[in-house]
Amino acid sequence: MSDVNWEDSFCGEGNSCFRIGTDEQGNSYIAVTGAEEHFLTDSREALQQLIRDIKAGAADHLL
Repeated sequence: MSDVNWEDSFCGEGNSCFRIGTDEQGNSYIAVTGAEEHFLTDSREALQQLIRDIKAGAADHLL
């Protein structure tokens, strides 16, 4: 597996923080901060939409 370049954590109002990252092949990853070895991967567009939904408060229950 390629190395993932993780971005800074994003934390909402609660206790849930997550990080997103990419690898050299352009794959996108999302993980709960501190548990980056247990990540989700999907297309960049799918993860971007998930992040927009989380930031808008529509999906914060998923974390």
